[in-house]
Amino acid sequence: MPLGLNMRMRLFGGVPVAGNEGGAGFNYQAMIDQPYMFDFYDGGGLDIASLSFAEVDADGNVNVHAFEGRVRGPGGFPNISARTPRINFVGTLTARGLEIVIDDGVRIAREGSLIKFVPKVREISFNGHLARERGQQVRYVTERAVFALAEDGLVLTEVATGIDVERDVLGQMGFRPRVADDLRTMDPRLYAAGPMGLAADFEAAT
Repeated sequence: MPLGLNMRMRLFGGVPVAGNEGGAGFNYQAMIDQPYMFDFYDGGGLDIASLSFAEVDADGNVNVHAFEGRVRGPGGFPNISARTPRINFVGTLTARGLEIVIDDGVRIAREGSLIKFVPKVREISFNGHLARERGQQVRYVTERAVFALAEDGLVLTEVATGIDVERDVLGQMGFRPRVADDLRTMDPRLYAAGPMGLAADFEAAT
């Protein structure tokens, strides 16, 4: 049976339980007190992390806790993002009404009215300048485009099949990021039905 936890305990490893059973999981490696989990984060124990975002700005700063007139606590977001060497911030390029059609690529059926890539974030939950100083590898992954954090700010590195760069990406941002000279197409397996075959990729890379 899965184990449900209160806010003072955390599971390490294993498989999370689907649904509303927050903190529950199967086949975990360890169950530890919450303060020790934060020690693990702060000590750089993670190799890579995927986190969400509410706003991203031209300097690579991320706001995850203050948006749409509401202020929410960032939780463990600053602890995880400050010391993890590789970070993927994942979310949609726009919000509020966004509708997309996925068919071996992406088509924007209805654009969101809320711009999430803004000139300056309202509050900084993740500091892009400090990330560059620490040598962190940072990516911002959306349903239609991927950006990387470089010395001069955000760089557009990948776009999905079916996406018009000017209309669907740059035209929906509050600033114009640099576009990489070797702008690539996002892996088509991301939008295809069925397994992606990542295990074979990992095996080939070893």
